[in-house]
Amino acid sequence: MSQTPLTDRPALIRNRHRALRAPALFLQDIAAGEIEDRLGLVNKSFTAPAVVTGFPDFWQARMPGALVVADDDMLALEAGAHDLIVHALCLHWANDPVGQLIQMRRALKPDGLMLAALFGGSTLWELRTALAQAEADVTGGLSPRILPMGEIRDLGALLQRAGYALPVADSLPLAVSYADTRALMHELRAMGEVNAMAHRERRFARRGVLERACGIYSREFGQADGRIPATFEMIFLTGWAPDASQPQPLRPGSASARLADALGAVENPLRD
Repeated sequence: MSQTPLTDRPALIRNRHRALRAPALFLQDIAAGEIEDRLGLVNKSFTAPAVVTGFPDFWQARMPGALVVADDDMLALEAGAHDLIVHALCLHWANDPVGQLIQMRRALKPDGLMLAALFGGSTLWELRTALAQAEADVTGGLSPRILPMGEIRDLGALLQRAGYALPVADSLPLAVSYADTRALMHELRAMGEVNAMAHRERRFARRGVLERACGIYSREFGQADGRIPATFEMIFLTGWAPDASQPQPLRPGSASARLADALGAVENPLRD
């Protein structure tokens, strides 16, 4: 039985094209800077990089010479062709994130590096809270309005499921403030990050719901200066294509020294 996709891809693409009329890509810029910093810590040169993105012009400028491909369900990447692949702040929209990670691993050369940036579960929690309460108050129900996003623990486990060596997941919390809730929603449109879920409500939200949400947001989260905060959690996933040259874990029981001796501690055996 086929599974209904989470993301309406045509709607997502329309949202991104609309965003380019007056883009607000500062989060893409932060992601690019963080990725550049992480690559700077790797003692290796990359000669065949690729980038998976929904904003090709932006990332082509940040990583000139890289192959840039769309974040389609099937990635246009050749098996074993790249020593670096960056999944650039769009994995949270993937219908099959594990499948995307597996496709990138297969496209990597042995000992090639994959770096993914995506939004995590704390992203826009204030807006989620305000919209959910407002809709419950006005309509007595709830509809999906903001994409569900993974927690760092779960996302790190995806790297292992996808077969990466030396997997690492870390997060970067970002606090941004806006004049009001409508200003936040306007900027989300300019980011291309508005609702593109397959099960979304296809009609415009009731005016009463939006007005109620704005009031709840300001009352519950508003700052002393009248502005509102918005949280974005950026998660970074790092993994390597397996290779014999990489560090390997020791076989259990093969240690030649005792941990207690190394720590200078007294070892007390457990009673049976």
